[in-house]
Amino acid sequence: MNPGIGLMKRRLEKEKDAVSLAVSGIAKKYNVQPSEISTLETKYHDDAGDWYVALGWNDKKAIVKMDSVLGTISDISEIDEDT
Repeated sequence: MNPGIGLMKRRLEKEKDAVSLAVSGIAKKYNVQPSEISTLETKYHDDAGDWYVALGWNDKKAIVKMDSVLGTISDISEIDEDT
């Protein structure tokens, strides 16, 4: 029998854990040094258990969505500044 989500320990409990994973994902996907990436904003969605981290580097920005229970990146969406 598997425990329900409410009984499972979250792997991304703290904001710094979510930011670290998001920076790692951006660095890997866009081939950029982690030191060049800045954190713009972070949000945690209580109901879904997801972290959202907005990051910026060079002239680009992206939002990284992560599942806090699984500790994985769900989606990386680049933000187009023209809109």
